[in-house]
Amino acid sequence: MLSSYDLAAIMARLDAREAALDLLTQERQAAVAAILRAPAGSPGTALDPAGGREPEEAELLLIRRADHPADPWSGHMALPGGRREPADESLLATAIRETREEVGIDLAAHGTLLARLPEVPAVARGRRAGMIVAPFVFALRSTPELTLSDEVAEALWTPLGPLARGERTSRYAYTHEGNVLQLPCLLVDERVVWGLTYLMLKQLFEVLHR
Repeated sequence: MLSSYDLAAIMARLDAREAALDLLTQERQAAVAAILRAPAGSPGTALDPAGGREPEEAELLLIRRADHPADPWSGHMALPGGRREPADESLLATAIRETREEVGIDLAAHGTLLARLPEVPAVARGRRAGMIVAPFVFALRSTPELTLSDEVAEALWTPLGPLARGERTSRYAYTHEGNVLQLPCLLVDERVVWGLTYLMLKQLFEVLHR
């Protein structure tokens, strides 16, 4: 486990990871961005190395998807992202485009790619959705103002450390075909992060703890 979850420590841990190539697959593809930033005014980070105080822990951007009857993940807490379009030259391009469209952050201009995590098969309502999701991890060099699209009900920054250390781990009661399943989740204030987003964040935590 990292002794500190400040942005400099996270960037150092992820720096040696090799970038994976897009998989050749007949399944639909999507990509999301796990976006990290140093809190405003935090000293001693890789993006702002000056300062004598201890750096503060990095923050993670989470969104809540807007309610929509056609969206199997309607209302869920998530990472910015979405389906790959024919014009996207890669899944990395998908993550960058979707982030710009959903929350107004241009990762090409303001972000540094830190890692690509293993693809996760998308599951909706307890069944495989015929799609894989590629998570990318970015660090922001600066934080532009968020501009939310109609697909996003809200966006918030939350400290990564409590999530990674297991301090916010809980169980979520999910009813599937008449059965109540107790699924692992993360609690962010009164919001529940579970399912695909939980699995992708767990992958990030496992990499940081190696």
